[in-house]
Amino acid sequence: MTMTDPIADLLTRIRNAAAAQHHDVTIPASRLGQEIARILREQGYIEAYEVHDPAEGRPGQELTITLKYTQARKPVISGIQRVSRPGQRTYVDHAHIPRIQGGMGTAIMSTSKGVMTGHDARIEGIGGEVVAQVW
Repeated sequence: MTMTDPIADLLTRIRNAAAAQHHDVTIPASRLGQEIARILREQGYIEAYEVHDPAEGRPGQELTITLKYTQARKPVISGIQRVSRPGQRTYVDHAHIPRIQGGMGTAIMSTSKGVMTGHDARIEGIGGEVVAQVW
C-alpha cells in the first residue's frame, strides 16, 4: 500500500486514537508531522510528542504522540481535519486566514517562515498553505 498523503494519515490516526481513548499513538515520523505535533503541544491539544527509533526491523523514525483528555475522559481534540490536500491545495494570504470555530480552534499553516498557527501567521502578516484545522 502506498501512502499518498502522510499528513492526512497522521490526522486520521490522531482522530481514531482519541475516539478510542488511547493513551498515545505512534506514526511514521516526518518533519511536517513533527511540526504539527509541536503546534498541537503548544496549543494544548496534546500532552507530549517524541521522535524515536522504531522497533527492530522497521525502517525510519517514529513519532509518538501522547493524547490529552479532560477530567471526564473526553478527548481535548474534538475535531481535526485536513484542509489542503495533494489533489487540491489551499493557499491563502494573511487577510484570508480562516478562523476556526469562531477563534476557538486553530488553523495550522505552512508558511515561508515555517509551520505556524493561523493566529501567528496573521500577526506576522504572511499567508501560506492551510495544512489542517483543529478544534
